[in-house]
Amino acid sequence: MIKLLNLFKKKIYFDQYLFISITILSIMGLLFLYSASQDNIETTIKQSFFVMFGLILMFLLSQLDPDFYKNNASIFFLLTIFLILITFFFGKEVNGAKRWLDLGFFTLQSSEIVKISLPIFLAAYLYDKALPISLLHTFITIVTILIVVNLVRIQPDLGTSLVIFLAGLYILFLAGLSWRFIGISLTILILSLPFIWNNFLEPFQRQRVLTLLDPNADPYGSGWNIMQSKIAIGSGGIQGKGYGEGTQAHLDFLPETETDFIFSVVAEEFGFIGVCFLLITFFFIMFRCLYLALNARDRFCRLTIGGLSLLFISTVFINLAMVVGIIPVVGMPLPFISKGGSSLLSFYIAFGIIISMATHKKLMQK
Repeated sequence: MIKLLNLFKKKIYFDQYLFISITILSIMGLLFLYSASQDNIETTIKQSFFVMFGLILMFLLSQLDPDFYKNNASIFFLLTIFLILITFFFGKEVNGAKRWLDLGFFTLQSSEIVKISLPIFLAAYLYDKALPISLLHTFITIVTILIVVNLVRIQPDLGTSLVIFLAGLYILFLAGLSWRFIGISLTILILSLPFIWNNFLEPFQRQRVLTLLDPNADPYGSGWNIMQSKIAIGSGGIQGKGYGEGTQAHLDFLPETETDFIFSVVAEEFGFIGVCFLLITFFFIMFRCLYLALNARDRFCRLTIGGLSLLFISTVFINLAMVVGIIPVVGMPLPFISKGGSSLLSFYIAFGIIISMATHKKLMQK
């Protein structure tokens, strides 16, 4: 019996710290969503199915050897690009944007999956390249990133395209990009901002940037969202108003309470104490991932864990910075907390892959 249990343990690849913390975060998300949706049990039940399926999916993906991801990275990447392309023709249009594929039982946002496939594809491409990364490989990588970013941007989806852009750059940076190239690139980016402003941003996206600079210029229009978010966060105080007692959310002053601005609901109802507990959970996951990246078995695993971890960190930071008015509103969900099946599942997939990369040690690189 003991031998059977030991054999079973040897075949299970599991990081209890990540799994437990993500499970706690997911349960917290369901509790917050129930209040943010004004006690809509149907929305909460639907989200709970995604949570249960996501946790199972994360566990199953963690059992696959990293070589499986490395050998099939191109197939996974091309499949996600195909999903984005068919979204333009068969996608479901909501508020003027075609971002979703209606699969009947589930509405898939294809861009949420490509933000996972791109870092893995780039890690598989760059992991065996000599250091520093040559100009040719750098050029190929940047062109690939820009093509994917532009496909998502024209849906239009500025928030996800920004995260995809960062995800690609993280892999390139971690793979050994020279500081000289980084400096030149930043200079070119700064100089080209006027061109990007006039040619790549939609009118409503430019308005969001202008609103960030002066939200009081149109308090009942474009500045409404961010002003109400700040009021909700500030009114929570130390202990909050109590679960389900948030006036900004429940009196419909605060928009998008189930998705983009759910953090504002948490701050209003649970106050500074509740926000600290949520942020501590996020920070624990972040530091655990970075620790796993440093101790991964080879360069491909380090690149993948590092890229996906920084993707998660960036998504959290962008959402929090957005709701407190540091950056423009770009439509970014808070991982494991906000409503949304595609976004939720994408992070379960990401962490399943991270755990796989971190726990398979049998082929240590010499």
